[in-house]
Amino acid sequence: MDKIPLEVQGEDSPIRFRDCFSVRYIQSSALLCRLAFAIEQEYLRGGPVQPDAQLRHQAFTLNAILSSVTFLESTINELHADSTDEEFSAIDEKHEALLRTIGRQWHNPRNFDRAPMLTKYQTILSIAGQPGFDEGDQAFANVRILIEIRNHLLHYTREWVVIHDRQHPGREPESTSDHFEKILYHTFASNPLAGKNVPFFPDRCLGHGCAEWAIMNSIIFVDEFYRRLGMPVLYEGIREELGTR
Repeated sequence: MDKIPLEVQGEDSPIRFRDCFSVRYIQSSALLCRLAFAIEQEYLRGGPVQPDAQLRHQAFTLNAILSSVTFLESTINELHADSTDEEFSAIDEKHEALLRTIGRQWHNPRNFDRAPMLTKYQTILSIAGQPGFDEGDQAFANVRILIEIRNHLLHYTREWVVIHDRQHPGREPESTSDHFEKILYHTFASNPLAGKNVPFFPDRCLGHGCAEWAIMNSIIFVDEFYRRLGMPVLYEGIREELGTR
């Protein structure tokens, strides 16, 4: 459902809009990812990369990653809001019954708002009588790491990072860069614009490869969530717009 639902009750009635920001976020994330990819390709072809291009690449990459997690968050929040508000105009009777069940069994918005994002997904699957994600599920594990990256970026605190040979790690306490390097080093292509002797995170980690990984895993996760619910995803009509290159 890529259009904004619209409700008109009569000629003299107010027009009511119900927006769908989850679709906007994943569209934005994919667009920013493509823009970052174009800059990296220009660099790899030997073209000059000016300081402004470096800044734009950083902005595109950072915000593609942040928007992919915001897509995950808004997706589950919108589903819960439709359930509790009894907004069923765009679905059939079978799905209406499912949303009514979710709305009745998790009607406390304050309780919902305080729950961690992945707990929301798991709880709604449980309410729907469907199996939750296993801790070892690859998409679930990747989304958990993605959320960890987002949280670090949003709640950033400065720290010392010591550069050392990966084969001979130092004795210093593990930094955030060490932590993410350990779990993500072979997961996606490093940022080619990063200089030599810089930390894995953020410099070599936050490039097109990471942004693409974030988007693909977010979509895989939401696809599987809705498949288990037996419902269509809201972005089905614009899936072809979600390319990352």
